[in-house]
Amino acid sequence: MELYHGSTKVIRKPEYGAGRKHNDYGLGFYCTEHIELAGEWACSSIEDGIINHYDLDDKNLNILRLNSEDFSILNWMAVLVTNRLFRPSAPVATKARRYLEENFLVNVNAYDVVIGYRADDRYYDFADAFLNNTITVEQLAGAMRLGKLGEQVVIKSEYAFDKLSFVDSLAADKEIYYPRRKARDEKADAGFTKICEGETDGLFMIDIMRGGIGNDDARIPRNIPE
Repeated sequence: MELYHGSTKVIRKPEYGAGRKHNDYGLGFYCTEHIELAGEWACSSIEDGIINHYDLDDKNLNILRLNSEDFSILNWMAVLVTNRLFRPSAPVATKARRYLEENFLVNVNAYDVVIGYRADDRYYDFADAFLNNTITVEQLAGAMRLGKLGEQVVIKSEYAFDKLSFVDSLAADKEIYYPRRKARDEKADAGFTKICEGETDGLFMIDIMRGGIGNDDARIPRNIPE
């Protein structure tokens, strides 16, 4: 597996156990299979970045593909609210978080590698809207595909870290990559506004809780591989 990591520096040897534990999937080394996305994630509006390039020998690795059709969007939501520093804005959101953890949570720490959505600020806004009953689960599933905001590949286990090899690094010019990132975000925002203005028939989070709906219910949208 060919992977890229956007950063402000060259990282030849990623360190197991380093980083922030409150990232989307907990502690791990966060990468992408797409060099362009790594460039966008590396740059800010005022600073150039570095695209670090790696090879991952994925033979014998236990890989969780959280975006596959084996899972639903609520499995991803449960992982997100468990790992991120989630500050509920209403009592219903607190109950929603607890319900997701009890009924949809997947133990990502049992895997060597996790592949799933990247919850940047736009994705997190979509998730927050769902928890607060602003959008339905069907609208949430549609929002996850807006602007192709990206999947990420997270190296979780020490075993997987040992199978990650540095290849090289490339400069990421903010004048090139930041406008692309901004355009991608704006496209997602416009799409989300359109979704929110559309039909709202479907399951809100409050309906899922009241109905005791679980992960095997046919009304919960399964992921659709791109």
